[in-house]
Amino acid sequence: MEGESFEDEEVAQLLNDHFVCIKVDREERPDLDHIYMSVCQALTGQGGWPLTVVLTPEKQPFFAGTYYPKQNRYGRPGLVELLPRLVKIWNEDRERAVQAGEDLVRRLSSAQSGTALGDGTLTGHERAAKRDEDSMQLVDRAARQFGRQYDRNYGGFGEAPKFPAPHNLSFLLHYAAMAKNPAASEMALHTLVRMFQGGIWDHAGHGFARYSTDAKWLVPHFEKMLYDNALLAHAYLDAMASSGQRWFGEVAEKVFAFVETELTSPDGAFYSALDADSEGEEGKYYLFTEEELTDILGSEDGPWFCRMYGVHAGGNFEGQSILNLLNPPQASWSPLEVANTPDQISQRERLESCRARVYAERAKRIAPSLDDKVLTAWNALMIGALAKGSRILRRPDLLARAERARSFIERELRDADGRLQARWRAGEARYLAYLDDYAYLVWADLELYDATGDPCHLGRAQEMVEAAVRLFADTEGGGFFFAGADGETLLFRPKEFYDGAMPSGNSVMASVMARLVALTDDEAVRRQADRQLAACLGRAVDYPMGHAHLLMAALQHATPPISVVLVAEFATDPQLSGLQEVLAEFNWPSLASHVKTRESAPMLEQLAPYTAGHPFADQATAYVCEGFACRAPVTTPEALAQQLRAARRNAVSVLPECDPT
Repeated sequence: MEGESFEDEEVAQLLNDHFVCIKVDREERPDLDHIYMSVCQALTGQGGWPLTVVLTPEKQPFFAGTYYPKQNRYGRPGLVELLPRLVKIWNEDRERAVQAGEDLVRRLSSAQSGTALGDGTLTGHERAAKRDEDSMQLVDRAARQFGRQYDRNYGGFGEAPKFPAPHNLSFLLHYAAMAKNPAASEMALHTLVRMFQGGIWDHAGHGFARYSTDAKWLVPHFEKMLYDNALLAHAYLDAMASSGQRWFGEVAEKVFAFVETELTSPDGAFYSALDADSEGEEGKYYLFTEEELTDILGSEDGPWFCRMYGVHAGGNFEGQSILNLLNPPQASWSPLEVANTPDQISQRERLESCRARVYAERAKRIAPSLDDKVLTAWNALMIGALAKGSRILRRPDLLARAERARSFIERELRDADGRLQARWRAGEARYLAYLDDYAYLVWADLELYDATGDPCHLGRAQEMVEAAVRLFADTEGGGFFFAGADGETLLFRPKEFYDGAMPSGNSVMASVMARLVALTDDEAVRRQADRQLAACLGRAVDYPMGHAHLLMAALQHATPPISVVLVAEFATDPQLSGLQEVLAEFNWPSLASHVKTRESAPMLEQLAPYTAGHPFADQATAYVCEGFACRAPVTTPEALAQQLRAARRNAVSVLPECDPT
């Protein structure tokens, strides 16, 4: 629309003669996007971008749609015919248009009230038990829905186009671990392998594109988003933890390398996206021909590299080729495996050398444009992924990157009153932060706490939750509004429960509250978590599959946590390091772990008072508890691993089993 209409003299004249034209960046103002997208869906039955809305001077909508060409085509009215009709309605039937807009806004506003899951006639304890029972039924239904839509050939769910939706895969991995269900794990792991094989993964420069236009994951929409890569890093790390396969962790490491090279600012914060187009053509930057690769790599390496990545004379996309591993040749080693033997290591080194040369040559092309906004929410997702990666992959450099970006947010994205802001660009922070900013930042702080054991991160997470409750909580209808009570007065305050490309702020708030309950055993947080989960689960009844991140919170909430407190005089105690390594390898989604040292004990015992009951000894000691029962303290990694395995067996036995297939 920008090129064919907004830059067109005829359309511009019509617009400027009769309308006040406002262009909104939906990533900077997602509150407006939520509101007016709801209007579009209510008026037309569908939504999408670009979003076109016509408002009265009072911001009341009376017309909405998505893409409109200049002239009538594709069965759509053209702007040169549509705009005069809208002007005619405004001039001749204004009262009816305004009334229709007001009625629509009233309907949409009333739809924001929450629906709690459970029976109001029950006592508090009974209600909690009933909620957990109902939530496990929703978890069961979601697993079955995923099973019915699963593509057994190429992974993913449903038909093309296919979106990664990493939180769906993490849900299946959590569910598989906690319900002892290998079929759910297989769906997630197969999908993660297939995505990496396809062209949605950039095999020359790393990083995932936004989505695949086909069922095979071959042809992407070439735009690369920070949030997709952050959430996919989370999912690949979850896959490594649950499967024990190091290869999934290597994919996450490649994601982190891409973000460091392409999306990291000099200050350590993360930019938002790389465009799909270069030189006016989508994907031009990423495509190769067989001849080009042979010229770059030579007569020996070139054909070998082409065979490996499915490049042939006819190409697979408009006469050129998208690098992919969908049909890798038979070889002693595959890029889908960790290299172990000398021959495999040699093959891997050869492939990496070729890839680096191809990437260096590609970098000489005109690159896609960079969206250099720094968004708090998206940065928080990447901070959390890096922190998780540092713990699971044992990479302290990833932790340093996470902490540097977190410090940037504290330094640059708070106003004089301490209010979090949503966007930073070119030295300026703007827009009061939204629910997602707060929810994702709490998630990041909890990942930082897991990675470091520093109670400052836990304390900051609690403070952020308290701020979110103060700014966004709906004390009457339940759940959280998307925009803060101190924000601009809009048509209504939207609430988002459905997990789209990213998990909703309400889902993430339910999840982080469940984690805080396990970590602190705080009764006030428990009550908040109960209310939040009940409000959100009521919205998930009709389509549980669309609330996967929320259902991870339900699994956490319904399962007694395994609590581990590691106690040592100093954080540098080598025996403590051995116990921490066991925890890093232990896969259990509702694990709550603390590290208590002489330095951290005062703050930790204030945040999580139950840790005061675990005393210091003459050597580093691990205390493992399930529910209200604690096992005998142990001091060796072997004994800790044995206790954790036993605790996991006990926890699994309380969950229902389901075959999602």
